[in-house]
Amino acid sequence: MGSAVAAHAARRGKRVLGVERFALGHDLGASSGRTRIIRKAYFEAPAYVPLLERAYELWTALERETGTVLVDRCGVLVVGSATSLALAGVRRSAAQFAIDVEEYSAAKMHERWPQCRPLSAEAGLFERDAGVVFPERGIAAHQRIAIAHGAELRAHTEVAAWSRRAGGALELQFRGGARIETERLALCAGPWMGSLTGELALPIVVQRNVQLWFGAPAAQLGECRMPAFFVDRAGFPKPLYGTPDYGDGLKAALHGFGDRVEPDALDRAIAPEDIDAVARALDAWLPGAAATYREGKACMYALTPDEHFIIDLDPRDAGIVIAGGFSGHGYKFAPVVGEIVADLALDGAARHPIDFLSLKRFTSRRPPL
Repeated sequence: MGSAVAAHAARRGKRVLGVERFALGHDLGASSGRTRIIRKAYFEAPAYVPLLERAYELWTALERETGTVLVDRCGVLVVGSATSLALAGVRRSAAQFAIDVEEYSAAKMHERWPQCRPLSAEAGLFERDAGVVFPERGIAAHQRIAIAHGAELRAHTEVAAWSRRAGGALELQFRGGARIETERLALCAGPWMGSLTGELALPIVVQRNVQLWFGAPAAQLGECRMPAFFVDRAGFPKPLYGTPDYGDGLKAALHGFGDRVEPDALDRAIAPEDIDAVARALDAWLPGAAATYREGKACMYALTPDEHFIIDLDPRDAGIVIAGGFSGHGYKFAPVVGEIVADLALDGAARHPIDFLSLKRFTSRRPPL
């Protein structure tokens, strides 16, 4: 998100410094993992759909500008029973915004994708225009644009503190003692947001989640033969999702399955129980797909209580923008989040409808979406 903000702000002619605690393009946070699902018929809430429509536009523009393939529209299949909240949410968003979604019975699903094993009571909703976004490429592309428009990006630089000086500027202090002054500050610290916002006490907890890659016959589970999928099945510990094999194996994970952690104490080793939980669910959905475990990666979800994002001005200082709590479904929005945060930082207001992502929802009695 920080790379996208830097790109948008620099493109608007502002003097931009991007500060990264780790290496540029590191894999220690929540936005690596080679693939992320992107879709418009958003089951989390219809309010996200206008942001997704803009994100699609911006991903396409970024591809053209950088000559990089960032999105593969291989389709996304969401599967569940009659009581599935995911299916109900897809239908709601699709109906409200006229999104093309194809409905399949279990038998028709198996007929079209013979490798999958839906239960007889399950149905599937296939969004043809959905697919996969490649996060490492997207981060690098945003950084290239930021630098091309004059931004400075500093790696291995950690913010220790900041304060509002008497003259009006924000003073940032880095580990090691260096200081700078700035007019505006955008905080996009992912799982480390809590350590930067201090007494604001954002309602964010961090959860360990694992992403795994399995070998499968290319003819059976190859690129776009089986689309990206999200299976909301009662017998699974959490919904199973996966993306096609782009050369490293089929990727699969359980969405929101893991223990709470402190970001700097994350256990990055993949344990047998991590593999077993995903492999059992994957084999139930795609028999044989989990036969060969290749590799895994532990990542982090920064979860809010309602699992919706936080994008807002800091209530203590309108010169500071907070963008965090992306709750394991944020990366597909990166370009539009960059645009929104740049708007808030430079203009004090966003061009897109984001009231539902405001911090006020945690102190008001407004009903959830």
